[in-house]
Amino acid sequence: MELTKVYRAIDKPFLVSLLAILLMGIIALTSANATISGDPLSYVKRQLLAIALGFFILLLMVRVDYSQLSKYDRIVYILTLVLLVAVLVFGKEVRGTQGWIGVGSFRLQPAEIAKILIIVGFASFLEKRQGSLETLKDLVPCFLYVLVPFGLILLQPDVGTGLVVLAVMLGMMFVAGANPKLLIKIILAGIGLVGIALFLHFQFGMWLPLKDYQLLRLTVFLNPYNDGQGGRGVGWNTIQSLVAIGSGGFFGKGLFHGTQVQYSFLPERHTDFIYAVIGEEMGFLGASFLIALYGVLIYRAVQIAYSSKDLYGTLLVIGIASMWLFHVFENIGMSIGMMPVTGIPLPFVSYGGSAMLANFMGVALVLSVNLKGNRAMF
Repeated sequence: MELTKVYRAIDKPFLVSLLAILLMGIIALTSANATISGDPLSYVKRQLLAIALGFFILLLMVRVDYSQLSKYDRIVYILTLVLLVAVLVFGKEVRGTQGWIGVGSFRLQPAEIAKILIIVGFASFLEKRQGSLETLKDLVPCFLYVLVPFGLILLQPDVGTGLVVLAVMLGMMFVAGANPKLLIKIILAGIGLVGIALFLHFQFGMWLPLKDYQLLRLTVFLNPYNDGQGGRGVGWNTIQSLVAIGSGGFFGKGLFHGTQVQYSFLPERHTDFIYAVIGEEMGFLGASFLIALYGVLIYRAVQIAYSSKDLYGTLLVIGIASMWLFHVFENIGMSIGMMPVTGIPLPFVSYGGSAMLANFMGVALVLSVNLKGNRAMF
């Protein structure tokens, strides 16, 4: 296929917004680690390597006709479970989560790759049930399909990624034609059950499959000073993030001049709370611009989804868009004290090789649907 034809067919706003987000991420990461001991560019170099590998994977995957993936849905599902079981057996624990498989200095987070595999398999699962998603009985198999990998992810325990999987499932089911009223009732019932379970745990000690400090991280955002240590415990991250963003003002303090960032008051500033780096040093203007870029990226993905020639392509892209939307909503939400601290990275911005590769796999699927929809496959 001629490159000129591909250039004409590819969704340029989608691609431009992606490149702009990557650039803002590298700038923020450079500033966030400017004062660390040793090589201050070590994280930046590794992030650039992950981006380069991501583009390589993108070029390989975008050549594949996405519709062929539906033929291997069972293999994809089995591979997903194998990855998630393997990390429970052979994985290494990092910050209380057994979510990494490593050899030497190389580490992979299988749950990140599993999110993409779940989307690929679940899209085929839903396509086969088109027109048969009206009753609770119809929806039960869909919930069971996702429940197994969701449960394995919770066992790590990785609540954040588990929530992403649920958000992806609901987004895909809605577009696949599931009864919207029934979905809303199920969501409200789920939220109610979680609330009751948390109440019973904290009031009467009912057992939950999470440690107390993990549960506290999910609830302390309501009042970060009420963490048992006057804001110096698990509420510290939220407090420092709020101080950083609030002190940034409209234009920000300037790159390498954020006091919360450069004096290391802000924890996890290169991963979970990198949005606070942007908020302090680039201000409301820079932080809002990043949100606008995400808006363009996700909006164009949805447009690509609905221009797909088949339901499978639509569901693939909706799954990816739902994943990005939830990541952005949750990560920015926890940075401004509106959502629980779950450790979900900001797509294409937070430091992390596994997340970057998974996101580029998502980009490849979106562009594959885009190019086939415009009859411009390689």
